[in-house]
Formats: sequence, structure tokens, C-alpha cells
Amino acid sequence: MHELILHHYPTSPFAEKARLMLGFKQLSWRSVMIPPLMPKPDLTALTGGYRKTPVLQVGADIYCDTALIARRLEAEKATPALLPEGQEFNVSLLAQWADSVLFQHAVALVFQPESMALRFAKVPPEFAKAFAADRGALFSGGTATRLPLEQAKHNWPALMGALQRQLQREQGDFLFGESSLADFSVAHCLWFLRGTPVTSPLVDDYPEVAAWLGRVLGFGHGSLSEMSSEQAIAVAREATPAALPHEDFVDPNGFKAGQAVSIAAVDYGVDPVQGELLHAGRDELILRREDERAGIVHMHFPRLGFRIEAR
Repeated sequence: MHELILHHYPTSPFAEKARLMLGFKQLSWRSVMIPPLMPKPDLTALTGGYRKTPVLQVGADIYCDTALIARRLEAEKATPALLPEGQEFNVSLLAQWADSVLFQHAVALVFQPESMALRFAKVPPEFAKAFAADRGALFSGGTATRLPLEQAKHNWPALMGALQRQLQREQGDFLFGESSLADFSVAHCLWFLRGTPVTSPLVDDYPEVAAWLGRVLGFGHGSLSEMSSEQAIAVAREATPAALPHEDFVDPNGFKAGQAVSIAAVDYGVDPVQGELLHAGRDELILRREDERAGIVHMHFPRLGFRIEAR
């Protein structure tokens, strides 16, 4: 059994989502810190250029996107469940909305000048300039667009009002009564806003939401220990990828097993990863690639939010 290795950095909101899911599951994991900006040569050895954060590594299997990471953690430990039985569709739908629509609003609000001035008050101006250029490249070429700040501010009371009503109507302490993936998908967006006094009132002015967020953050991050990026690469090099899922290969666009393809996100961070398509299932795509440092690795992507192109 291989260890769970999370490649992340402290201020990434999606990394916080993954850390909270690990804490919810009460799992032990290894922490590999990655740079917040490109280039990321050690991570690229494992991912072939996929640049979104975080990435979960299990031996020589690399899991991209927190929606798929959640499913991998479910396979690792079934209870407590991120996708409670009978609520899978509702939970997944709200999680997808939070990771796209709510996150888009959070980014616009966090990136307003007053907020960013506080976030970068203690870093060199060169880093702030490099950060702006890096995030410009990250959000270039995909379907995601920057929401105007004025529109994000305009929409925010409606979004938070909807969350408050959902919490008031549920008998339990979480969005669907019991805790689920939906809670962690919403929570990481609000955690992001909590980063400065400029944006924290956008959460704290809604008492039911603020109390709920405290309960979600209370799950913590599980039991973690540090690992270097070189050690993580060595783990991949010495491991054999897991067996492919026992599921029919189905692709509506006619891609075949063994075909040379590239897979990329469609919204942002659209850098393609090239390799051999091994599996196209209902929810998951698996790509085989070989790296001179990491050896043979299997890259796992969710079907939703990604595209396949022939090479």
C-alpha cells in the first residue's frame, strides 16, 4: 500500500479543500511543498506540465483535480463518506457549482487591489509582479473569464443568502445535514476570502455561514509529515501504477485505448499533458506517460472539465 502524497502550497484554496478532505477522513499523508509560481520542474516530472494545485500522488498514480481526488480518497477510506449514499447527485452538483461559480466570485473579490495590497505587503515587489504574470498565464486560453469586481460584489449577497437558507433548513450542521464534499467545496472559497480584513467581512457578516465554516475547518488536516519533491519522484520511479479500473472503455468521440493523445483542462490552467490514453470511463480518464526522472506514471483526470485531443 502506497502512501498518500499531496503536492500543494499553503495559500492555495483548492489545496485547502484537499487538506480538509484528508482531515475529514482522518487520513495520514505526506506533504510535498511546491512553488506557487511556474516553473515547477519537480512537479512537472510527475505531471507532464499539468499546473493546477493540488495534485495527489499514490505511488506512480497521479490524480488531478480535487473532484477526482475526492473519489480517490473515498476508495482509500469509505467512511466517513464525502459522497453520502442517496445524496451523490445533489452533493456533486453543489460541489461543481462551488468550484466554478462561487470560486470565480471569490477570485474576483480576493484579487481586488485593496485585498492584494495586504496579501503582498511583506513580499518583494518582484514577487508580486511575477505572481500577476503567472496568474495571467494560468487564466489564459480557457473558458473561464475574470468576473468584474463590481459584478462579484453585486452578486455576493444573493449567493450568501442562498447558503444561509440552505443551512437554516437542514436539520444537521452541514449543507446536506451530514458533512459531505459539498461542504469542503464551498468552504475553500470562503477560507480564501478570510485571508485579509478587506474580504473577511464577506463571510463573517453572515452568522450562520460563519458558524458552519468554523465547523468545516474544525475537521483539520489529518496527520501529515513532510516529504521532499525528490523523494516523491523516487517513490513514483520505484512504483508500478495500479491496475486499470474494471470498466468498459467508452469514448463518445471515438478515441481508442492506446492512442497518443493530450488531455487538458478546459476552464483555466489549460496546459496539455501528452501520453497514451489507457482508460476512458464514465467519470475518469487515465493517461500513461514516461519521464526520465519519474519513470512510468499514470495520470488520472476527471472526465468533466477536461478534453482529449489527438496528437
